[in-house]
Amino acid sequence: MLTCLTVLQGFKDFIMRGNVIDLAVGVVIGAAFTAVVTAFSENIINPLINAVGGADFSPLGFHVLPDNDATFVDFGALITAIINFLLIAAVVYFLIVAPMNKLDAAQKRRKGIDPEAEDPTEQELLTEIRDLLAGKNGTAPTDTPRA
Repeated sequence: MLTCLTVLQGFKDFIMRGNVIDLAVGVVIGAAFTAVVTAFSENIINPLINAVGGADFSPLGFHVLPDNDATFVDFGALITAIINFLLIAAVVYFLIVAPMNKLDAAQKRRKGIDPEAEDPTEQELLTEIRDLLAGKNGTAPTDTPRA
């Protein structure tokens, strides 16, 4: 019984971590956003492609065994899936990623941070914290790490 409680406590601790909750929210929002992107692709992009000449790749394939539809190798479906992936990736990039990057750069400029400057490394941040703590305590910072 104690082992069962320990396992359940461990599971609860795992689920309550922030990154697991964030991941779950991201998956739900991603699934909902997929419906939006699919609707955009099917109702706006595909009709535009069809107006210019169509995108029917269904004849691109062959039967491994003649007269057996279950053995049809369909390259057209693969090409269509690749085109849909590229369309979805473009929509995601231009409607979400690019505007978020511009918003992030604008926020950094408002805070007086150079948007082109690289973020400090973990080592640099830890060194800065160590130096601040040493200054607060009135001691000189040392460059020798403690074991």
